[in-house]
Amino acid sequence: MGSRSLVGNVLFFVIIAFCFQTIENPCFIPLSHAEEQAALTLSSAVDKALKDNPLIRITLSGREIAEAQLKEARAGWLPLLQFNETFTRGNNPVFVFGSLLEQARFGSEDFRISALNNPDPLSNFRTAINLRQALFDQLQTYTRVNQARLGQQQADLQKAMVEQQIRFEVIRSYYGVIVAHTRKEVAEEAVKMAESDVKRTRDRFQNGLVVESDLLAAEVQLAEFRQQLIDADGDVAVAYAALNTVLGLSVDTPQKVTGNLVDKRFEAEKKEVLIQLALLHRPDYIRSGYNVQLNKEGVAGAKREYLPRLDLLGNYGMSGKDLSSGSSDYTIGASLTFNIFDSGRSARISKARAAESMATAEQEHLANQIRLEVVRAYQQHVSARERMSVAGQVIDQATETHRIVQNRYREGLTTITEVLRAETALVRARLNLVAARYDHYVSFAHVLLSVGKLTGVDPFLS
Repeated sequence: MGSRSLVGNVLFFVIIAFCFQTIENPCFIPLSHAEEQAALTLSSAVDKALKDNPLIRITLSGREIAEAQLKEARAGWLPLLQFNETFTRGNNPVFVFGSLLEQARFGSEDFRISALNNPDPLSNFRTAINLRQALFDQLQTYTRVNQARLGQQQADLQKAMVEQQIRFEVIRSYYGVIVAHTRKEVAEEAVKMAESDVKRTRDRFQNGLVVESDLLAAEVQLAEFRQQLIDADGDVAVAYAALNTVLGLSVDTPQKVTGNLVDKRFEAEKKEVLIQLALLHRPDYIRSGYNVQLNKEGVAGAKREYLPRLDLLGNYGMSGKDLSSGSSDYTIGASLTFNIFDSGRSARISKARAAESMATAEQEHLANQIRLEVVRAYQQHVSARERMSVAGQVIDQATETHRIVQNRYREGLTTITEVLRAETALVRARLNLVAARYDHYVSFAHVLLSVGKLTGVDPFLS
């Protein structure tokens, strides 16, 4: 019994110690298997955004519209078949005479002068099927089909461009959550450090070792760090809202984000190479090229209006005094149309040429904007990479300086002002390092986006 009681007491204290540790350090609570699976990784965040972001649905609808426009354009090569049912009643002499012939009810009594001039009212039911086939439509269907195919390719490029933009937004917001959490942790450590300073300074003040101004300075430092903690806590909520927005979720959807901003070095190509890659791979630039071709087709289509038009016509119908009886007939013919004078044709050609010129100018403008965007993204990446290197060195110096000043203050060799200054510098250095790493990640993603190569997130995975 004694040994069992001893074992029970040991287990009791172990459980108490574990619970105390859990309360004091909630970040060390082990996740269950289900919770680990529910944690959001960068890859899963991108997959979800590419599935649920409203912009994706917009581009998919645009693709469906382009497909429908192509089908509509191709319909110009197919015949047009119409069904028509008409009811007419009247005593117009021409109408009555013709309707009697159509109904095959014209008799010798209908040749009477009184019947021809003043016929009785007549009802005519006309059932007809009309067929029209364009044998040559001035190549207008050919023009519309070519334009629709170009529009379809533009829709595909629009989807690729939107997908890259969404990946960039996911990277920025995902690591934004990690940065917000890290800043909050730094702020919490700063508050604990300042609280320790206030307690130590208050004890020294009560023992007459320091003046009251030292205590007030420490309390002011604590208040500033607490304010930073409040701001950091709000930044975490905003970061999650931004992430949920790009994922296509409600802003208050709970998330569990894994990963951290490790010390990685992203190397980009030279600026001149990046510009060349951008003009080869940017979906929006390629899309602008298709827009130029589309407007060239518009010019060609306007010029093709000088060509003749040839149609095949067919009609089969039945006319009767009611729906249950009647006489059938048919007609077959062809129609050749040539517009000798069309005052609006030259205006349509001029409009199409102006649209082509505008599309060409827009492509040139876009090329200039792409070059500028690549240069800006490249320089931001270089700056972020250098700042990250400097921030890594500064944090080591700030940590060592803080340690030396703390030791000197304990020995009474320096003032509380130096301690507070060292603490502020250390906190600033930690925050600067986090910001520099974040900017390094995001700037490299921006470089890939600016050249149209942000087709995945593998370079950012640990």
